[in-house]
Amino acid sequence: MRIVFSLNMLVGIVLCKMFCVLIILSILLLMLKKQYSKMRANRTHSETVVAFFHPYCNSGGGGERVLWAAVSAIQNKYNHLKYPNVHIIIYTGDLDAHPEQILNKAEKVFNYKIEQKVEFIYLHGRKWVEPSMYPYFTLLGQSLGSLWLALEALNTFVPDICIDTMGYAFTYPLFRYIGGCRVATYTHYPTISTDMMRHVYRRTVSHNNSRAIARNPFLSAAKLFYYKLFGLIYGWVGSRAEIIMVNSSWTEEHINAIWKCPLRTHKIYPPCNVKHLTSLPLLDDDEKCKNIRILSVAQFRPEKNHPLMLKAMYELRSIVEEEIWEKTRLILIGSCRNFEDEVRMKDMQDLSKHFALDENVEFKLNVPYSELLSEFQRATIGLHTMWNEHFGISVVECMAAGLIVVAHASGGPRADIIEIQQGSQNGFLATEAEEYATIMAHIINMHSEGRNAIRTVARASVNRFSDEVFEREFLRTIEPFFRQKQE
Repeated sequence: MRIVFSLNMLVGIVLCKMFCVLIILSILLLMLKKQYSKMRANRTHSETVVAFFHPYCNSGGGGERVLWAAVSAIQNKYNHLKYPNVHIIIYTGDLDAHPEQILNKAEKVFNYKIEQKVEFIYLHGRKWVEPSMYPYFTLLGQSLGSLWLALEALNTFVPDICIDTMGYAFTYPLFRYIGGCRVATYTHYPTISTDMMRHVYRRTVSHNNSRAIARNPFLSAAKLFYYKLFGLIYGWVGSRAEIIMVNSSWTEEHINAIWKCPLRTHKIYPPCNVKHLTSLPLLDDDEKCKNIRILSVAQFRPEKNHPLMLKAMYELRSIVEEEIWEKTRLILIGSCRNFEDEVRMKDMQDLSKHFALDENVEFKLNVPYSELLSEFQRATIGLHTMWNEHFGISVVECMAAGLIVVAHASGGPRADIIEIQQGSQNGFLATEAEEYATIMAHIINMHSEGRNAIRTVARASVNRFSDEVFEREFLRTIEPFFRQKQE
């Protein structure tokens, strides 16, 4: 009897403490909401402030291309004639980069000339969204860390419209209900997907499912429960966005399955520089000095799967003749977001030496746009190896530049970009290293007329991914925010 009474007392104390915490949290949130409303009311100018939440705006990847294309679209003179009182700010964690440096890099890497009117709000808590901060429960840790980063953003400046271009869905309720902002998102890929859950359920080893967990049925069951619970929370916070933009059919399918708001979801392909790239003259084999250059354009991130590229090259060596192999080079062009990416790139260099490929593999970091164009022209094959790539901007750019692309048979490249049916073929799809090697050898041995036929179809298929199409669709989608604000 005494034990039962003690347990009841313990449960009562726990419930009382939880109730007190909820009351205190509610009071704090109400106080913050009042403070942010006051900050907005005290602004001296009556302009509409549009904030882009993009803590890694200076990284130079595909997500950053979308950011600068969106900023450029809003700054577009036609938009200014319609909504002249618009001020753009960018929340960034790139503390070591001056605003002028960031804008210069946007022009150098992506060929977007952004007006100097953009204001940068520097966030000092970006470390809280770094995966290295959370060895375990990484998804949950980063998501909760993004809340802290969003609080810092709102405490510094409260905008009217907040557009998240990195996919930090946990921030949407905070920006909308506490900050009083209109919230839109351009989501490149879901934080968690049914594919990730399927990998855990099947106990498949991947970059987000370690061998130790995959081998243990109890750990796998626990992780699957964690993923499902996280998915429920993620679905609720994501659906708080008023306008949802996704970059591909693959992402759209997963977001609709988890967020369950298809009527507010718009598929807008990311901007690719196809107009300029399709105008580049195609060099024949003699102009390329009969060299065979295989080009990859991808950040040095784990999911990009650079080791698969090196394994494919290792397999290719055993298929082609020695004379051809001596003229073959794999060019890896990319950028590094942080120290971990730099270490990863050095590991890839060591792996290429381990495979005895160092004479046939080149690493190029943060190349200027002019050099990238030169590499596009000199290359014959474009290589892509990421599993479930949400879209694949580099795939489109390679096709537009006249390369024959071999992409991973999953995600956006398979759903939206690559067509392998005879008569309309614009590229190739593969999954394993041996398959990549076999296809690359086939391309190398193809007659020039066959390669040119695929190049022609590929170039003709990429116009739907142009900057102009993105700008038109992006502005059409977010226009209700501006119309409601300025009416």
